[in-house]
Amino acid sequence: MYLVMVVFWVVLIDQLTKYLIVSTMTEGMSIPIIDQVFHLTLVLNPGAAFGMLEHNREFFIVMAIVVLLAVVFMRKKIMEEPFTIQLGIALFAGGALGNLIDRIQTGLVVDFFDFRIWPVFNMADIAICVGVGVMIWSIVCDEMKKKN
Repeated sequence: MYLVMVVFWVVLIDQLTKYLIVSTMTEGMSIPIIDQVFHLTLVLNPGAAFGMLEHNREFFIVMAIVVLLAVVFMRKKIMEEPFTIQLGIALFAGGALGNLIDRIQTGLVVDFFDFRIWPVFNMADIAICVGVGVMIWSIVCDEMKKKN
């Protein structure tokens, strides 16, 4: 049940932050938080990470649904995994759902964190990356324990 709560909170925070940005900014508008280091910049992204595969809305919707359905169908197996794997999957699923909501609503993902040296991203993207990182870390640590 706690994994469902993680997914819920990721989606809630993601959608709330996107709503706040969209309701107070116009596309392309940039607000410096730390000048030339970190800005809030509204970008409506028609693609995946870094704008890759632009205008493939249907593909991204189908892929997100497939991933989310796999998580639902494999939930018993997931619950047998270590907590870190479960947490990583929940973060990943929450991020995928957050961006899926955008794609279904408008076909565009709302991005706004702008570090000037990296493509603009959002809370869902953070959850996806942290989720994958947690899973990789867990697997690496597990393999290291097995070797020792």
